[in-house]
This record gives sequence, C-alpha cells and structure tokens, in this order.
Amino acid sequence: MTKVLVPIANGSEDIEAVTIIDVLRRGDIDVTVASVHQEKQILAARGSNIVADVLLEEVSDTLYDAIVLPGGMPGAEHLRDSKLLVDMLEKHDIEDALLAAICASPAMVFGTHGFVMDKQATCYPGFESGLTGAEYIADQPVVMDGNILTGQGPASAMVFALSILGNLKGYEVAQEVADGLLC
Repeated sequence: MTKVLVPIANGSEDIEAVTIIDVLRRGDIDVTVASVHQEKQILAARGSNIVADVLLEEVSDTLYDAIVLPGGMPGAEHLRDSKLLVDMLEKHDIEDALLAAICASPAMVFGTHGFVMDKQATCYPGFESGLTGAEYIADQPVVMDGNILTGQGPASAMVFALSILGNLKGYEVAQEVADGLLC
C-alpha cells in the first residue's frame, strides 16, 4: 500500500492539512499524520484542534512514498525548524520519493533547506523570496519539477491534494476521487 507522511505543527493551515489527509485517504493511501512537537494535538492556524496519529520521532525510520507539508504560519516555521523532519526529507529526496509542500512551506521549508534549488516552484504570494535557487511560477496553483510538487495556498489545496494522489496512484484514481468530491 502507498504510504504518505503528513507532518503537522502548531499553526499549520487548517484547510490544507485536512484536505491533504482527506483526499489521500479517499484514494486509499495509508496516511500517517505526525506532530513535530512533543504532543500529538496541535492548534492549527485558524483555531482547529487536530490530533496527529503519532509523534514524528515514532516514525523517523519509516520510508514513505511521499512526504506532504501543509503550510500556514507559524506552522511552516515549526516544520522548517524540525531537524528530524529535515533529515527525513533529505533521506526521502535521495530515494526520489515525492516531496510536496503548499502555501508558506515551499519557501520556508524547501527553500531554506535547498530542496527547490534549480527547480520551478510556487508558494503563497509574498513568500517567493524564500524559494532560494528556484524559478518562481506565480500563475499556476500547483507546480511539479522532478520529485518536488508545490502549491500556492488554501484555495488550491484540493487540486494540490489531487495532484499528489494522481502522482502516487494514477490519473484514474485521482479522477475517481475528484468525481466523488464533485470537483
């Protein structure tokens, strides 16, 4: 079964986190939601309480087919500052696993740690200066370059999640889930 890690933190964007988790699970993907903090429950950017399945340290040795980062502030900063998460991203990048981030996270996490160097990427407008070494694509809600997939923000969370699903399980599965969601 396809396995995806969705790390979350205090201040993660509510819509993005829940949409990613929901859409991927509808596509029959084994999604592990992991808190980068020492507690499973996080307070999302807009006040939603989200309870992770595990703490990140509990799954740090697991190899996933993809790691998908929601955005939101200060959630993206917490993800950026998690040494364990960055180590996992590096390990997965070497394995050519799909690395995906939306909103502030492409800049705050991928840009800060060199994952978008010499790639095309997008992010939430105003964070593009953080896409260090990347070509910023402003007019696309989702941009894929190699194993890196980036998205703009909350309004593009559905197409972002469906793009991840399509990359992992194929167009037909993504279309079936999209149809069921009336997309």
